[in-house]
Amino acid sequence: MATNRKLFEDVTAGTAKPVATKGVIDAGRTDARGAIRKWLFMLFGLVFLMILVGGATRLTDSGLSITEWRPVTGAVPPLSAAEWESEFELYRQIDEYQLQNKGMTLAEFKVIYWWEWGHRQLGRVIGLVWFIGFAWFALRRQIPTGWTPRLLLLGGLGGLQGAIGWWMVASGVTVGEGMLDVASYRLATHLGLAFVILGFITWYALLLGRPERDLMQARRSADAGLSKRATGLMHFTLLQILIGALVAGIDAGRTYNDWPLMAGAFLPPFPFELEPVWRNFFENAGLVQFIHRITAYLLFAYGLFVWLQGRKSAHSATRFAFNAVMAVLLLQVVWGVITVLYGAPVHIALVHQGLAVVLWVLILRARHLAMYPQTDSIRGATA
Repeated sequence: MATNRKLFEDVTAGTAKPVATKGVIDAGRTDARGAIRKWLFMLFGLVFLMILVGGATRLTDSGLSITEWRPVTGAVPPLSAAEWESEFELYRQIDEYQLQNKGMTLAEFKVIYWWEWGHRQLGRVIGLVWFIGFAWFALRRQIPTGWTPRLLLLGGLGGLQGAIGWWMVASGVTVGEGMLDVASYRLATHLGLAFVILGFITWYALLLGRPERDLMQARRSADAGLSKRATGLMHFTLLQILIGALVAGIDAGRTYNDWPLMAGAFLPPFPFELEPVWRNFFENAGLVQFIHRITAYLLFAYGLFVWLQGRKSAHSATRFAFNAVMAVLLLQVVWGVITVLYGAPVHIALVHQGLAVVLWVLILRARHLAMYPQTDSIRGATA
């Protein structure tokens, strides 16, 4: 039976104080978010390595050494002399061997075979790491709400990448058509999708690096203008990466090795000699390299503009992120010139490609901090 209380009675006496609880958004998910982020970092490292191995495979003309697509049985390399001879015979039938590598020994063939086999094998490892990780978190019900479609997207894009990889190789595995390399636009599609996958992994890792409640709070302080400019820089950079793939696809970087002119002139000689005209934008080494150069200059100019805007941010982490972008962008331009002057040897060209990955990731991080700024503490604030 209820009792009457005095007017000024302390109603809190004898009652337990409520205990603060974690937000509903993050409740029960802190460990899973951290573990998923580590798994994404593992995938990031593998995809980064995949891009470099893919670049080396292209630069060493190894991409057509395996003429068949066997997603399962292809994981086992030749184990006997007879099997090696069988693989070599398949390669000897295609145009690349007949027109470019005729007389190649079995030992020389093994070198290019191992590059391509390693490239494909690394793709299988990435797929396996994704599947095991996703299954582990899904079966334990540790995937945060709303993240299942995102993680499935990574697996789907990985599977698509494998199919596009064979679509690319098939364009060069020809008999009697005079093809010495894969189609450059297919190579650009393959490399572009690799950067898209790496971009999604990076973005997801950045989102998982902070609690949802912090991201929601930070979004209120977002710099909309800077975010849009960073997004534009991201798209512009991806375009330049695709053009760079066209350069690599036809070995355009190994022609016209002077700078800032090309063969002593602003425009390379015969920029539109192929018919129909549109082929020149994909297959004319001089014009493709010229476009890559001009796009680099424009990208640097736009990057400089975005950097100047980023320096005005009120948040020190955001300013530092855009400083890092500008530093690597400048280094990439200089290294691109070096790559041209030295005729794109494997080691220099691979550094150029690796810097593209670093720049891509730094732009994504700068964009993330423009959208979700980190507020400076009073102690760490600067005047």
